[in-house]
Amino acid sequence: MQRRSLPTPILWAFVPFVVVSAVHVALLAVESPAAGTTKLLLMPLLAVPVVFSIRRRFPASALVALLAALLFSWLGDGASVFFPMAPELPLMLMFFGIAHVAYIALFVRHLSRRRMPWWALIYAVWWIAMLVFLGPHTGGLLIAVAAYGLVLGGTAAFSSRCHPIIAVGGVFFLASDTVLAFRLFLPDGLPSWSNPVIMLTYTLGQGLLVAGALIALREKRTS
Repeated sequence: MQRRSLPTPILWAFVPFVVVSAVHVALLAVESPAAGTTKLLLMPLLAVPVVFSIRRRFPASALVALLAALLFSWLGDGASVFFPMAPELPLMLMFFGIAHVAYIALFVRHLSRRRMPWWALIYAVWWIAMLVFLGPHTGGLLIAVAAYGLVLGGTAAFSSRCHPIIAVGGVFFLASDTVLAFRLFLPDGLPSWSNPVIMLTYTLGQGLLVAGALIALREKRTS
């Protein structure tokens, strides 16, 4: 089947997200306090091309799932700002967990195009390894971390059944949260530059998931 890219207006709609992502990572690299503000702009800007796609007659349930994933990712990004009196980490796990469930639902219902490849078993190995290495350091959050790891790995695994861009996005998202987990639970084991690496891989992952989803929906509609 012939590959079809996104229409020019939707491609241009990604530009603000790409620019702010680059600025955000750069601000993190120089440890600027302005990085917090740019972080809260990321997911709303990434939602812009999804909103622009409403007129493309994509399935409404697919766009709702995509917007839900971005909404709960945004709440996870800003958990400490939106809910200053609540414990940040459990809220992050909850919001991002819901975001991953939305992504999985999107992939399974609308975007799966093949059986899960054999190499996706590496995500099960990743989940077990993360529990072995980090489990003793998670304290009372062990069950929450294990559950979050399950849906995070599930997003990566189910993305492997979809468009290649989505599959790569799933890898980057998994890489981002893997580094973040080590930074949270084994902070002395990572250098300071790991923070920009976390957000670089996060923005790449989210951006590729959304772009790949819109491309796959367009291919499905025009095939």
